[in-house]
Amino acid sequence: MNASSGAATADVSTFRLYLLRAAYLLIAVGLILMIGPLILRHSADVPHMHGVVRSLLGAVALLALVGIRYPLKMLPLLFFELVWKSIWVLAFGLPRWSAHQLDSDTVQTMFDCLFGIALVLLVLPWRYVVATYVTVPGDRWRKRVASITQG
Repeated sequence: MNASSGAATADVSTFRLYLLRAAYLLIAVGLILMIGPLILRHSADVPHMHGVVRSLLGAVALLALVGIRYPLKMLPLLFFELVWKSIWVLAFGLPRWSAHQLDSDTVQTMFDCLFGIALVLLVLPWRYVVATYVTVPGDRWRKRVASITQG
């Protein structure tokens, strides 16, 4: 950890860390209650993509539990939540809404996604996110070349 990231970590309030932990807990509990039974007890003829989605959401639930302990280190999980839900709303939800083709499942998914987007946008420590993910140079692309210095 470099000095600037250490300073950025110190700038995140304890209150914000607890907000993050609450968000991770909400995600974990919600997904475990919703997806857990579908993973543990399912028929042999579950459609392929349903199994994929359940497995992915199960992984998100387990990683959200890690986020309770390490709220800042697990921020990429919240980025993932924000991005996939935004993609769904923009690519699937809004076109159905504008075409007046909303069924009850789509309405529920739209509500869940919009709630998730709002939650993540509210709990993210934005100064830390910018300091850690935007203004810091990226990792190097090439092997370091040792320089020979003459003494």
